[in-house]
Amino acid sequence: MDSEKDLSMFTTRTDLVDDLSLNKKEIYEEVYEEGNAKVSRVFINDKQASLIDKKRGYYTTISFSDTTDHNNYSNVKNVFIKELNNMFSKENIKDDDTCMVIGLGNSNSTPDSLGIKTSENVIVTKHIYDLFGTLESGYRITSMFNPGVMGETGIETSDVITKIIDLVDPSFVIVIDALASLSIDRVCKTIQITNAGINPGSGIGNKRKEISSDSIKRPIIAIGVPMVVDAATIVSDTINYMEQHFSYNIKNKDLKINKLIPSSKQNYLKEKNLSLSSEEKNYFFGKIGTLDDYEKRSLIFDVLTPIGYNLMVTPKEVDFLVDSLSKLLSEGINSCLHHI
Repeated sequence: MDSEKDLSMFTTRTDLVDDLSLNKKEIYEEVYEEGNAKVSRVFINDKQASLIDKKRGYYTTISFSDTTDHNNYSNVKNVFIKELNNMFSKENIKDDDTCMVIGLGNSNSTPDSLGIKTSENVIVTKHIYDLFGTLESGYRITSMFNPGVMGETGIETSDVITKIIDLVDPSFVIVIDALASLSIDRVCKTIQITNAGINPGSGIGNKRKEISSDSIKRPIIAIGVPMVVDAATIVSDTINYMEQHFSYNIKNKDLKINKLIPSSKQNYLKEKNLSLSSEEKNYFFGKIGTLDDYEKRSLIFDVLTPIGYNLMVTPKEVDFLVDSLSKLLSEGINSCLHHI
């Protein structure tokens, strides 16, 4: 991540800016930790955006290890609320601005249903305002729409959304979608918030028209959680974990307690600064050990893609995770939209 790479050589299956190669010396990154959550805020200018095939804008990445524990869930939700409010401020969104919440995805595909399940739990009030001409104090005029996917409707998602937005005319739009990542440790453990919009399906290679402030002519905030990774990512990350596993065993070969614990039970990631020397990499991995992460990933991508085996993979407990994460996002969005 310290040097720029030409990512045009192969298709990167990720929607996360934090996954991509940026010259950290050229961008200002604000980082802080709060409980079990780590937050990174960056602004991507036009030059950097062209290098990583993303749009110019602010990107906030919230990383966490777990939301199944009540305290961790509450902490991540509070951080999400804080960062979403911060994005509201950057877009000069006022308390009386009207909002449309859009849930992208396919309800028939569990990992792709995150956006729909989130939007269905957002408090909508536009119909009440249209009927009575007023709302109780603290509530914002809010509408919700789920456009489905092009494979279901036969219509470009961006076109459907643009027409609905023109009809309803909200002041700003929030879009929620499931994302793809270039790292297995980010799956279901990262939330990205950006004012740069979104390209539905881009992370899995189904790149559709963008949904951005340029296309809808008003502020847009995109929220996403990576729910899938491709097989090339899993293989590449596994090789990296093998390096750390071997390094841990070499460093702790004389530790007596480890002789009583099977290697399959040892969490070597608890130890920091695990790495192999060039000679050790060559010994364990041969020529593959001499490749950097970019070269390794490119090689695996080139091996799997032509034969159709670069599959998209999601965790086995994805049903539970989608329910938990969509609940967290909807509660956070409700808190920011309605001061109740």
